[in-house]
Amino acid sequence: MKAVVFYGIGNIQVDEVAEPVIELPTDAVIKITASSICGTDLHMVRGTMAGMKSGTILGHEAVGVVEKIGQSVFNFKVGDRVVVCSTIACGDCVYCKAEEYASCDRANPNGPDAGTAFFGGPEATGAFNGLQAERARIPYADSVLVAIPKNVTDNDALLCSDIFPTGYMGAEMANIKKGDFVAVFGCGPVGQMAIAAAKQMGAREVFAIDTVPDRLAMAEKQGAITIDFEKQDPIKVLKDLTNGFGPDACIDAVGIDAERPHGGPADNNGLLGMIENIIEQKLVAPVSVMTGEQWRQGDGPSLVLQWCVEAVRKSGVVSIIGVYPETAKFFPIGAAMNKALTIRAANCSHRKYIPKCLKVLQDTSFKPSKILTAFEGLGDAISCYKHFDKREEGWLKVELIPAEDLSLKS
Repeated sequence: MKAVVFYGIGNIQVDEVAEPVIELPTDAVIKITASSICGTDLHMVRGTMAGMKSGTILGHEAVGVVEKIGQSVFNFKVGDRVVVCSTIACGDCVYCKAEEYASCDRANPNGPDAGTAFFGGPEATGAFNGLQAERARIPYADSVLVAIPKNVTDNDALLCSDIFPTGYMGAEMANIKKGDFVAVFGCGPVGQMAIAAAKQMGAREVFAIDTVPDRLAMAEKQGAITIDFEKQDPIKVLKDLTNGFGPDACIDAVGIDAERPHGGPADNNGLLGMIENIIEQKLVAPVSVMTGEQWRQGDGPSLVLQWCVEAVRKSGVVSIIGVYPETAKFFPIGAAMNKALTIRAANCSHRKYIPKCLKVLQDTSFKPSKILTAFEGLGDAISCYKHFDKREEGWLKVELIPAEDLSLKS
């Protein structure tokens, strides 16, 4: 079968690989009808999430149809339409029973203290083959698969595999109350979902910070007030728009590959700041691409964290859903403590949030698929990665269709 395979930093290919099989009684094998490319996938290709095993299939977002089930799979049958949880959880340990699925004690083969297990990630996350393929093996299928309601399309369900639940969780962790001012840093796919969720939770105003024109335009269509950090100082603007206080909550939807401003009022780092950024880049990702246009890591690894802490009001909340590897050790803890901030950070427990997101789709007119901007065949995945990596217009969110017939385009 065809799959997107990681071979090294900056080296991914669409290759023929072996079909997945049932390995354990709790496994299922699904035929994937659609997958998508996530910003987290770029962290692996850029080297900012190190430790990838060569030959690992990438991808952690997919919908499909169950083709085979192990003898201990009871919640699904062959032919069921399903959405895959990006994070893998057993469903039965003490953490899973508390709905803390990202902290599952059993899913990660590296042991209970190894952290979250997910598809298509580094060896530290379990080195599970991912979902940008024609088929996939799903461990702990009863917990990792969620049935798609009949009135929910594959395109909308696909966005419930990761980015809608993650954005929803980010807004929930921000403890948004009706009338709150909320700032979302990053208007990529997860940021767009965080904006939507903040609106759904009653935010009075949502401020969206980015510099990519089509991403800012999409945020504005959602009713957000946009701030271009290349042209404006986001801290000053956020203070001015909140009577000098700052937002009640800031959501970091960027993570480790943040880009610093290169000109304008927010570019105030100077030579010392540039040196600090370079040192931080090397500490975060010792082996990565730091120059050129393709697969280049972000040059401001902790910038969004610093902006969130600086911008948010005293006693406010900073919610962190952008991905950071364990090598990221820079955080303005002194400033956060001095402002009495609440800091919330987590990998998404998808099994908890996907049913909530599917219910939103059933109960409201919200369609997360509106952020899908490109529909391409799996065989064209590498060019799609390259467009998305460079943040080119029209490539905000790519759906990959693992079939020659692309009639599912919409």
